[in-house]
Amino acid sequence: MQYLKKMILEREKNPGVGIYSCCSANSWVLEAAMLRAKRNNTPVLIEATANQVNQFGGYTGMKPADFYSYVEQCACKTGLPMEQVILGGDHLGPLTWADLPTDAAMANSEELVREYVLAGFEKIHLDTSIRLAEDTDGLDDQTIAQRGAQLCRVAEQAYQERKKTVSDAAAPVYIIGSEVPIPGGMQQTHSISVTSKEACLNTLETYHRVFAQYGLEDALKRVIGLVVQPGVEFGNEEVCEYQSNAAQELVSVLKDYPQIVFEGHSTDYQTRRALSEMVSDGIAILKVGPALTFMLREALFALEHIERELLLGSGRTLSEFRATAEFAMLQNDSNWKKHCTGDGNRQKLERAFGLSDRVRYYLPVPEVREAEKRLIYNLSGVRIPYYLLSQYLPVQYAKVREGLLANDVTELILDHIGCLCDDYLAATGQLK
Repeated sequence: MQYLKKMILEREKNPGVGIYSCCSANSWVLEAAMLRAKRNNTPVLIEATANQVNQFGGYTGMKPADFYSYVEQCACKTGLPMEQVILGGDHLGPLTWADLPTDAAMANSEELVREYVLAGFEKIHLDTSIRLAEDTDGLDDQTIAQRGAQLCRVAEQAYQERKKTVSDAAAPVYIIGSEVPIPGGMQQTHSISVTSKEACLNTLETYHRVFAQYGLEDALKRVIGLVVQPGVEFGNEEVCEYQSNAAQELVSVLKDYPQIVFEGHSTDYQTRRALSEMVSDGIAILKVGPALTFMLREALFALEHIERELLLGSGRTLSEFRATAEFAMLQNDSNWKKHCTGDGNRQKLERAFGLSDRVRYYLPVPEVREAEKRLIYNLSGVRIPYYLLSQYLPVQYAKVREGLLANDVTELILDHIGCLCDDYLAATGQLK
């Protein structure tokens, strides 16, 4: 039985069990999550989003099969068996083609889902809540569910096709829902409200009815999660922290639907306590993305400070990592302009440090990538003095002093990211 279905069964005895979803294509992040999974002997759930990875390459340049191979390479590098890796497709639907007519957008969405399933992705988030060019009014649950069923039918056909070459291929499990937050965090957080019990029940009842009409009864048994808004979100400066008491009416729905859990999107920057409460309440799949690359950015900025302290005046070329990233952002403002407020120094601060982590979009830029490589090269093989570790990476400093972590630039970066993974592993009952 697939791990995710077993997890839900286990929750009947232990409601503190869950899993977090690592929503990133960054190799540092993936390797950090895999090393934590290896250490704790747990599965790691890695998800690619439709605009990141699709049949046209997405903004990463990878198709679903390419991303699968990429994850395999990361697993091989960390020594984590692929049997411990669960791959998921996030926001699979017309997210990227919202400006197209319905027929064209849904045709692209069908091919998207088909390629994800054929590539071996087991967790499929059917997101048809996006308004398309012809949708002049807001979408109702009936339309969303019908489009979801349309995609699910393609996914089931693709699974049968995959089984012809991979006899032990696991059947896909599905995440559904109509109140789906946009990927990557919101620009404004003041309008966040918890999904109502009535809306949740209507969504579930509509999906059950429509899937039955489409002959998808077997697939319906593999619907393991519903995306809801439990009252968590983040913007560039703010975090809406989970309030368990405000979500109790919503989570009461799960008493009548023990075969599913809620999936929480945008759980980035929640405290470990809040994450634990979410899991206990039934929001047992916690999705995180920008907070992971935020930790990577923190580590790189800290190491650049160390590099400058150690090597300025030595004659060695410094990385100038932050300045290079800033220049790349100024050359192309498409990935930060709508997220950064004010002007002048305020925008500069938010570009570099904001919680929506705009820097992550510029890490693949060749000049930024070269600056990162130069930073790693300059500090490779260098024993960083304790006083600089204590100043710029105090958590890692303590681990180095205790003999728990090597004083090595690569290990320092991976552990800094891994500290956030630990919060999620603890919240889902997987930290050992």
